[in-house]
Amino acid sequence: QLACPLDLGCHSVVCSFDMAAAISKKRKFVTDGIFYAELNEFLRRELAEDGYAGVEVRVTPQRTEIVIRATRTQSVLGERGRRIKELTAVVQKRFNFKEGAVELYAERVASRGLSAMVQAESLKFKLLSGLAVRKACYGILRFVMESGAKAASALSLAKSVASAPR
Repeated sequence: QLACPLDLGCHSVVCSFDMAAAISKKRKFVTDGIFYAELNEFLRRELAEDGYAGVEVRVTPQRTEIVIRATRTQSVLGERGRRIKELTAVVQKRFNFKEGAVELYAERVASRGLSAMVQAESLKFKLLSGLAVRKACYGILRFVMESGAKAASALSLAKSVASAPR
């Protein structure tokens, strides 16, 4: 008989193997979550100007497919697919994939106005270019509502010059 790995008082062989399997499943979910978070952060920084809207990871027995959603897929692909190949090489090296085990695809966002991440990036670039906060927020809200949204809100935590204490 084997002892229970979590010291729950049970000493059967079945319990020991079931607990070991449950722990490895937890570890797998955690590592998958960390992989997704790091990949999403990397792509968000790398493809911010290209309207990055998210990523989807599909794991198949032969390879891992990573689908990048963006508003400007041509700039994600690059000239003759050069940029997507570079991104594939970086992802492959960073996450220790074997040669040909990972493949990146670019997918166009169906409705730009209904993607929160795309609109947040758009607002960021409007503010960085020097547009007034209220004007930038109203522009985003107008575009979202024209795209067919039932409701929308934009929260700006920036204080305007007029409301600043003197």
